[in-house]
Amino acid sequence: MTQSAAIAGAERIIVALDGMDPERALAFAAAIPELRWVKVGLELFGAGGPAVVRELRQRGLRVFLDLKFHDIPATMAGACRSAARLGAELITVHACAGREALAAAQAAAVQAAADSGLPAPTLLAVTVLTSWDPLRFAAELAIEEPLQTYVPRLAQLAAASGIGGAVCSPLEVAALRAAHPHPFALVTPGIRPAGADRGDQQRVLTPAQAVAAGSSQLVIGRPITAAADPAAAFAACCAELEG
Repeated sequence: MTQSAAIAGAERIIVALDGMDPERALAFAAAIPELRWVKVGLELFGAGGPAVVRELRQRGLRVFLDLKFHDIPATMAGACRSAARLGAELITVHACAGREALAAAQAAAVQAAADSGLPAPTLLAVTVLTSWDPLRFAAELAIEEPLQTYVPRLAQLAAASGIGGAVCSPLEVAALRAAHPHPFALVTPGIRPAGADRGDQQRVLTPAQAVAAGSSQLVIGRPITAAADPAAAFAACCAELEG
């Protein structure tokens, strides 16, 4: 694989730094020179706060801030304003917060980035978490609408509210991509290279399958971070995308 091909594959892969403290996260990122994107979720942000996002950015990494904001419109707007000022380029919000909150979050993020001299971030609407299976989703949340129609409805609500993309299961990507062409972003967790343990993810595809279905970028965690050789695991995922 050529260097240019490796970079192209690396741009699609967002490595989830879940379960790491700030020191380990920074060391991990430094150990993979080809790494372009990292995901900072609730665990890492809770341990390191805004400082860890700033440090990752100072090291040249692009940050997906995955805090899944869900609150009243004013609070969501304030949260996304702060996230945009940090330089996060992808920011998650829950689609089920509704049109008013989504529109307020989008406007606040764009304005804050502009005021800070930063590129406008892409807000990503979370539809249904990939840890849900259809039977448990219906039973525990008392939502009778099946996932195959509930997820597209939330994605459409997000798009109509001005949100630039969605987070969804890779098994839902093809249908969502048909309804929402590029540049609407579809970022997919639940990615497992062939032969990898599914862990707590129920609705999964391999990296190549997800991209073929229409994913813009892929979130990959433990198959890379828990590998005996994370750099080699990352390179293998890049190679699969380029193959």
